[in-house]
Amino acid sequence: LVGESGCGKSTIGRSVLRLLQPTAGRVTYEDTVLFDVEAREQISAKQMRLLRRNMQIIFQDPFASLDPRMNVGSIVAEGLSAHRIATGQAALEQAQELLYLCGLPASAVNKYPHEFSGGQRQRISIARALAFHPDFIVADEPIAALDVSIQAQILTLMQELKEKLKLTYLFISHDLGVVRYFCDRIAVMYLGNFVETGTSEQIFANPLHPYTKALLSAVPNTELGARRQRIILQGSVPSPANPPSGCKFHTRCPMARPQCANSKPELGELEPGHTVACPFAEQQ
Repeated sequence: LVGESGCGKSTIGRSVLRLLQPTAGRVTYEDTVLFDVEAREQISAKQMRLLRRNMQIIFQDPFASLDPRMNVGSIVAEGLSAHRIATGQAALEQAQELLYLCGLPASAVNKYPHEFSGGQRQRISIARALAFHPDFIVADEPIAALDVSIQAQILTLMQELKEKLKLTYLFISHDLGVVRYFCDRIAVMYLGNFVETGTSEQIFANPLHPYTKALLSAVPNTELGARRQRIILQGSVPSPANPPSGCKFHTRCPMARPQCANSKPELGELEPGHTVACPFAEQQ
């Protein structure tokens, strides 16, 4: 899930887990409707609590998301105790196994967050998210707060865990270079709306929406001899609290037509698995 800062990426991630109460829209997980605001339908808090064992989150800031008053063993094992999956020594042993899986020694359970570097803290956060053996993890910009030298290590760990544990990530990022090589499918957001979705190959090889094209034109190209024309968008991003009418991108779009200000475009499939919210995408 990519887009500029403030476009709503983290809000979507947290709404999916109902860490935020949504005011519109619908989310289903497998065959379960988590909420449907228009239909006034949502599962109970008890049902959501049980479902959260399969749905976890890795927060962006490893310095703020770990309780400094708790040792690492307690942090990782807290959820196990809260859900009565394991307690006491059994929970601590599971915490040690999870930390080892994430590249930390078993002795880490007795230490506190301030004794670890940023990359190590994010490994602790990943271990905590794995405690319930989830199927789905929201990764909310998990490497944004880390040094560049550490980012690759965390991405490699997440990739290994995905393959070993059969995980699905909702990977939220504004770093298109990382997304290109880490993600299978991509959704591009602008002012709270999806403007294009597709496989990584489709988005990077054949971007269709004008906003996607502008985003990709800003990504450094390391291929020898390759040239890419930079697309400079005019104006600034409108306020999410007072967005433009119709297509929210029309105030900055180089392809805008008069009708763009009057009607909001819906995502339409132009090729299998590749959707775009622009009626003029095929004409570009």
